[in-house]
Amino acid sequence: QVQLVESGGGLVQAGDSLRLSCAASGRTITQYGMGWFRQAPGKEREFAAYFGRSRSAGSTLYADSVKGRFTGSRDNAKNTIYLQMNSLKPEDTAVYYCAAKSAYTGDHRSRTEYDYWGQGTQVTVSS
Repeated sequence: QVQLVESGGGLVQAGDSLRLSCAASGRTITQYGMGWFRQAPGKEREFAAYFGRSRSAGSTLYADSVKGRFTGSRDNAKNTIYLQMNSLKPEDTAVYYCAAKSAYTGDHRSRTEYDYWGQGTQVTVSS
């Protein structure tokens, strides 16, 4: 199985940027589709971004709420994925989780599709 560890969260002001990292160990991320989810206080965990194993069209998905502001990437050599977050808003405040799924198909936006999760990193955006 794969272990995931997120980092890079923090307290920033609205309009600032942050880059989250998710380092994998145990297995290589090339074996998994990788996702980012977030959970705000009192709310359910929601989908933010997905990166498939390939670079083909449709292999990257973003939630409408982050599209155009967040950009994901994966560095297979470092066994790490990233989430570059620009133009942050107070409503982006949440614990951010990375996750890995073994299946090639299915609903990549559904958290139930993912087999492994990191412990999360807090992102707080002040107004």
